[in-house]
Amino acid sequence: MADLTTQHLPLLRSYRLPGLDLGNGYVYPNYTGRSILNLPDSICAWLGAPGIGNRPLELDLHNLLEGQVQRVIVLLVDALSLHRLQRWMADDIAPVWTDLAQAGALAPLTSITPSTTSSALTSLWTGRSPAEHGIPGYEIWLREYGVVASMIFHSPISFHNDVGSLERAGFKPEVFMNMSTLGTQLSAHGIKTYALQHRSIINSGLSQMFFKDVDVRGFHTLADLFINLRHVVEDRPRERQYIWVYTGDLDTLSHYYGPDDERSEASFSSFSYAFEQFFLKRLSPAGRRGTALVLTADHGQVTTPYNQHYELNNHPELARRLHILPTGENRMIYLYRRPGQTEAVREYFERVFPNQFSFIDPSYAVDQGLFGMGSPHPRLLERLGDLIVAARGNAYLWWADKKNYLVGRHGGLTEEEMVVPFLVTRLDLF
Repeated sequence: MADLTTQHLPLLRSYRLPGLDLGNGYVYPNYTGRSILNLPDSICAWLGAPGIGNRPLELDLHNLLEGQVQRVIVLLVDALSLHRLQRWMADDIAPVWTDLAQAGALAPLTSITPSTTSSALTSLWTGRSPAEHGIPGYEIWLREYGVVASMIFHSPISFHNDVGSLERAGFKPEVFMNMSTLGTQLSAHGIKTYALQHRSIINSGLSQMFFKDVDVRGFHTLADLFINLRHVVEDRPRERQYIWVYTGDLDTLSHYYGPDDERSEASFSSFSYAFEQFFLKRLSPAGRRGTALVLTADHGQVTTPYNQHYELNNHPELARRLHILPTGENRMIYLYRRPGQTEAVREYFERVFPNQFSFIDPSYAVDQGLFGMGSPHPRLLERLGDLIVAARGNAYLWWADKKNYLVGRHGGLTEEEMVVPFLVTRLDLF
């Protein structure tokens, strides 16, 4: 087993973006080759196609998968942090990953900033950083449409049960980014791309943004998922394939109950059991031949116990200094302050929430690469507001006009949110 976590974790913990040091307790995105942002270019290279993004994984990680392969399967488990995977492997909750890691390798990667699904999945399908693709969070101010929108549901953030309603303002998810995507890139080089995800989100706006030239297939249950996956492989054993599998159950349960709750653990155990029983054990030798498997995540989660002190409704002195409600993430907050109120806003946070948040000027954050490399999206700065506030520990800010039900959160820069697994192996060697 090439267990690189002990060797590589200190590298990630000590990594700093030049000119940006927010103090202790943060892990910064390592876009230079040790981030999920670098996976798309490595996937292209493993399949023999030119890259789509800025750069692949560093050689010590990229070369863990030697030579070109027939197909790459990426299992993306939303909100699976590295340390929880390691604990569940050690506790025999999910022993299949121990076996696969022994046949391959396990290493840490960082997420991106912000460590959230809408930003990370867009990066994983475009090879472009949040700075470039311009989706820096779950809630963002879309000035061109005059709304603060959910970038998961593509609706104004204040609307309920109205998925996709942003289209009525002229928003078209399939052209919003105007960027090349992985399916199109691979298709141009003779590689067929598949995406397997739950039927409830199979045609979501977020999926429409980057599933061009992708054969999208839905599933209802985990057994359904992994039998479908096996059929995709075995029905066309000579086809060059990139297969994306996405599951969001762990993220959902971690939000509601906490990432360390027994229900979250049981969810991953069920996922792992179904993978082993319905895919791995039944996959034919022909299906294993030339098949590479990657287990990873878009981000982790951190436990944030309910605390009414973090609810904006209880801080009218802060709220009145803002033009609009905060945007971004509860742990990576974008503030639009009224004229002349920047120092007053910072002073309020420092006085009322001492040592619980750090402050970053958006222009400086972009210049120093917090949101990634490449030419920034022309609307990036207006979507980041006037002041970025990053949470420490288990702090957060809740501003939605509804009950605060979240126990687990992400979006910030703590190790629990930022460090995800990169487990890679060849199934023909397993």
